[in-house]
Amino acid sequence: MATTLTLDTARRTDGELMLVASGEIDLSNIDAFVHALTSASGEAAGGGPLTVDLSGVEYLDSAAINALFTHANHIHLIAHPILMPILTISGLTELVAVEPASPVAEG
Repeated sequence: MATTLTLDTARRTDGELMLVASGEIDLSNIDAFVHALTSASGEAAGGGPLTVDLSGVEYLDSAAINALFTHANHIHLIAHPILMPILTISGLTELVAVEPASPVAEG
């Protein structure tokens, strides 16, 4: 059974394309993530880096890490703080600009 994953593209305020993911990325839905990542990378204006917003993702498995490594030369990540240790341990932070997502104010 596939885990829940929502993928969408949006334009940032500067007009750059951004891939926004929410849910969990694992082997059950990696094909959809790879397809969205590849498509959005191809659409990114001027060959600049694609922003991949993972602020709504709380779990990545090795298939997702591998997909991010495959696109490391063309992406910039915004990551949920819970993902920062795995991105660091995997070495992805050495290849990709990664910024932790701002915590959402509870209230």
